[in-house]
Amino acid sequence: MKRTALLCLLALAACGGPAISEYGTPLPSETLLLYPEGQDTDKGLEGAMGPCVSNGWTEEEAIAENGNISNITEPSIDLYFPEKPNGQMVVVCPGGGYWIVSSRNEGTYVADWMLQKGISVCVVKYRMPYGHHEVPLTDVQNAFRYCRANAEKWGISQIGVMGFSAGGHLAASASNLFVDDITRPDFSVLIYPVITMHEKFTHHGTRNNLLGENQSKEMLIRYSLQKQVTEKTPVTFLAHCTDDSSVPVENSLRYYHRLIHHNVPVEMHIFPTGGHGWGFSSEKFVGEGNDRFSYARPEFEKSLERWLESIRTK
Repeated sequence: MKRTALLCLLALAACGGPAISEYGTPLPSETLLLYPEGQDTDKGLEGAMGPCVSNGWTEEEAIAENGNISNITEPSIDLYFPEKPNGQMVVVCPGGGYWIVSSRNEGTYVADWMLQKGISVCVVKYRMPYGHHEVPLTDVQNAFRYCRANAEKWGISQIGVMGFSAGGHLAASASNLFVDDITRPDFSVLIYPVITMHEKFTHHGTRNNLLGENQSKEMLIRYSLQKQVTEKTPVTFLAHCTDDSSVPVENSLRYYHRLIHHNVPVEMHIFPTGGHGWGFSSEKFVGEGNDRFSYARPEFEKSLERWLESIRTK
């Protein structure tokens, strides 16, 4: 059955449709190393700066059966372009507690959905911090630099960021700790994001993996992103579940209130159940009856599609 389905998918690709992986997801148009010469160099992709610091990791990169990637020392970007682009691009930060990258559930499945809406996608395989807190954000900002440098060629006029869980923390970091207009996202989509480093409400694995053992008060404040919101924070879409036992919904609520305080346009959806980590793992990918968010997924997707269209630069 699996072999037959795979052959059908390959046949579709041969007939002019998008190239499809064995998991039913589109293959990237291009995969590029952010830093072709590796860590500790000043040379990155054209338009991107080199890494400011190595993450100090030496173990070989590994990919689990579920698509989770660990031991990342060579960050890369997967670029996806729709047949009929609408001018928007989303830089996607998969989650994983700053320990792994959930490349399928919160990466390629996202690209599949976005491409159907005419949205170009850049999925970032960012390095883990291992106590070097600046490393993941450096990678995402350099992905933005590369995408901005090529936006005109690609027909892109608006580049936003999207993140899940710890990737939501990274996307929120990009939305508030940007260094210039090039690295500032035009919009932000945060799905069950880690926002605060507050002891009671944070995800402790995310906090400890990002900041290491020496968690100074200054670093805790810097990465409690509700404290970093200003009027320059981009327009934002938030989604969370009340019963999320991994990342309390208080994270999204705190961020929402600070956005309102600074008059930043925001839309938030809080669903009663669904837990954590539901990403874009619809029944299309996980099989009928295996999507614990299935009851609300159509509403979530319709709302996100409407919101993205409403903020699109015409």
